[in-house]
Amino acid sequence: MASAWWPCLILALLFSLAASGFPRSPFRLLGKRSLPEGVANGIEVYSTKINSKVTSRFAHNVVTTRTVNRADTAKEVSFDVELPKTAFITNFTLTIDGVTYPGNVKEKEVAKKQYEKAVSQGKTAGLVKASGRKMEKFTVSVNVAAGSKVTFELTYEELLKRHKGKYEMYLKVQPKQLVKHFEIEVDIFEPQGISMLDAEASFITNDLLGSALAKSFSGKKGHVSFKPSLDQQRSCPTCTDSLLNGDFTITYDVNRESPGNVQIVNGYFVHFFAPQGLPVVPKNVAFVIDISGSMAGRKLEQTKEALLRILEDMKEEDYLNFILFSGDVSTWKEHLVQATPENLQAARTFVKSMEDKGMTNINDGLLRGISMLNKAREEHRVPERSTSIVIMLTDGDANVGESRPEKIQENVRNAIGGKFPLYNLGFGNNLNYNFLENMALENHGFARRIYEDSDADLQLQGFYEEVANPLLTGVEMEYPENAVLDLTQNTYQHFYDGSEIVVAGRLVDEDMNSFKADVKGHGATNDLTFTEEVDMKEMEKALQERDYIFGNYIERLWAYLTIEQLLEKRKNAHGEEKENLTARALDLSLKYHFVTPLTSMVVTKPEDNEDERAIADKPGEASYQPPQNPYYYVDGDPHFIIQVPEKDDALCFNIDEAPGTVLRLIRDPVTGLTVNGQIIGDKRGSPDSKTRKTYFGKLGIANAQMDFQVEVTTEKITLWNRAVPSTFSWLDTVTVTQDGLSMMINRKNMVVSFGDGVTFVVILHQVWKKHPVHRDFLGFYVVDSHRMSAQTHGLLGQFFQPFDFKVSDIRPGSDPAKPDATLVVKNHQLIVTRGSQKDYRKDASIGAKVVCWFVHNNGEGLIDGVHTDYIVPNLF
Repeated sequence: MASAWWPCLILALLFSLAASGFPRSPFRLLGKRSLPEGVANGIEVYSTKINSKVTSRFAHNVVTTRTVNRADTAKEVSFDVELPKTAFITNFTLTIDGVTYPGNVKEKEVAKKQYEKAVSQGKTAGLVKASGRKMEKFTVSVNVAAGSKVTFELTYEELLKRHKGKYEMYLKVQPKQLVKHFEIEVDIFEPQGISMLDAEASFITNDLLGSALAKSFSGKKGHVSFKPSLDQQRSCPTCTDSLLNGDFTITYDVNRESPGNVQIVNGYFVHFFAPQGLPVVPKNVAFVIDISGSMAGRKLEQTKEALLRILEDMKEEDYLNFILFSGDVSTWKEHLVQATPENLQAARTFVKSMEDKGMTNINDGLLRGISMLNKAREEHRVPERSTSIVIMLTDGDANVGESRPEKIQENVRNAIGGKFPLYNLGFGNNLNYNFLENMALENHGFARRIYEDSDADLQLQGFYEEVANPLLTGVEMEYPENAVLDLTQNTYQHFYDGSEIVVAGRLVDEDMNSFKADVKGHGATNDLTFTEEVDMKEMEKALQERDYIFGNYIERLWAYLTIEQLLEKRKNAHGEEKENLTARALDLSLKYHFVTPLTSMVVTKPEDNEDERAIADKPGEASYQPPQNPYYYVDGDPHFIIQVPEKDDALCFNIDEAPGTVLRLIRDPVTGLTVNGQIIGDKRGSPDSKTRKTYFGKLGIANAQMDFQVEVTTEKITLWNRAVPSTFSWLDTVTVTQDGLSMMINRKNMVVSFGDGVTFVVILHQVWKKHPVHRDFLGFYVVDSHRMSAQTHGLLGQFFQPFDFKVSDIRPGSDPAKPDATLVVKNHQLIVTRGSQKDYRKDASIGAKVVCWFVHNNGEGLIDGVHTDYIVPNLF
């Protein structure tokens, strides 16, 4: 199995897919596979087509790739597509030698059971989900018999959002080889008329692009075509590799003779609203900035660079202040000040002087900023016709003061009271992005991830430009009473210049003669009302070009928007409300064939609908988030972490034992699984055990029922299968499979799965070979244990069954940055200390911070018995 399509099993969603007729041995070893190039390796990708139809901002995209196996043996073929994060997959089909395997969207749990059945039959392949800035990846691999042809077809839909005055459509182009017939065809139909249309490619020079690209627009229609010849695809005149690797971006906008536009088709309407030429409403901005220790270096420098640019864009009518938080909170000024030239100069000096220090007190930082905005309004320090905004930037999770995400959300919600929006910027991956997003959404804002790249300062500035120019506040979209059903969101706190508000709904009476839409909002100088009236007969004439557009596009647009908004509301709902939102979103997802977080797509054989072969899932945000299922790991010194999602919290402890000691981590007498670990010390450890660093240097994983053992060291991995040894290097990219077992090694990362429901991950930590003290060590992670029995025990295994604990009396500890508390667990009352450890599953070098309550004295009171009970004579 190639590393190209399985970068990390934890992020991968397996699905079963196999061409019939291939013999299966009970034990297979797949070596590293290089990607095909041209017709090398026997595989020819002879056609790739991306066909897009955009009607009233709603895009319907079909990606089709045709391949043939020209080798004389069976080969594996991969199909990779990157699609926008905001898109929903609506279909995926495989056609093998003229036989089509269609896709059906089903409820996720139903699809999962079908997947488990297929896996139990030994069918293998994969779908990887991975996220970038704007795209997410769909990958499938399938074995193809000699001489066979395979066609892959993926369909997805998305509503194009208006951003800084134009609609953007991203198409990722990366065929990884020369393709005889490569083309992108995009047709755009906009009833308002197209005012501008452009296309550009990040991977090709303008000279070359000019001859391969055609673009035109006239009236309501626009067209873009990109058809590079084989010679134009080559990275050099004689090369056989392709330079097609990057973004193909189409941008356009529409005519705006009036502020709004209403379109009605087949009993559904959509209302687009984007007025132009209005004066900007003055804004009062509280910048709440994280200056904790983790922001040190490049992050803080980029934040300063962005803030200095933002200060250049502040208008004199605006008011602002900076609230800095680390372990405590400090402010630039006591209250908001006007953005006069003198104050802006002083603000620049202040920004340049910002320094990192201490912990992360998100709660107090936000509450100080919100209080400042509230007071400025109450004390009439800011213009009556102005709007307030909180912009918060952080790179980590709260770890001092109030650190419970749900309590911070409650505090912030109560303090804002619905009066103004909160925008949260999450810098990097080592934070709980779900928490930032949920908190922003319930306060009428949104969250953005700032990626740790050289352009992070430009990302920050780009976000600010989105909200820098409010033209209206308190926007309400009104429609004839008793004339519409199932309306999407129709009230908005702000309308920002360059954006667009979109509302859709269903008409009670399809035969009405006219339709009226009113929009009310507060402008910079007065209150405004915009009215749109639609003559239904005129509308019918305007939309008669049915051969060009897909006729039910407004109904699908309405369903897309409704599902998107239901899923957003669901993030902060509880109990019956959450169940209702889930049921409605699921019902629409199934009805309109959308792959959403509630559904999956199953590919089936047409002649045998019981033989399900594949699952496509809607990927989520690739970030560190508290997992929905508990997981357990030991990494570092050795730090044991017990994650408890019901509490949105974790417990941790150390075991302090001499190098050479073997500890039992997991033992399940029912399944026969055991995991033991041997401790190593630093190269020259202190004789004082309190300062000695210890780690796991060897792990033994065994399954007595399967006659399987694997010994993992920092140098190699040795597998005994029925007493026959096989040895692998950490540099190998190898997958070993047999009935009920999968073991994958992929450069410092090893995954072992026993059927469905038991998965372990081992991480190799490497240090400089000549380091005078430290040495290589291992981290061990249990990411799935739900199929292990209730009799499972061990330092980690005893926590696989649900258990409860209660934390109270949080108080200052000996270290001001690490409070103490009282923990009640397993009928013991313990004093614990707030700390944090690292989760290295996704990034073995940096890791993601996990905040936990540290239990002292070798976990005494938390673990059953005493820690010496877990010492065993050897790895097996």
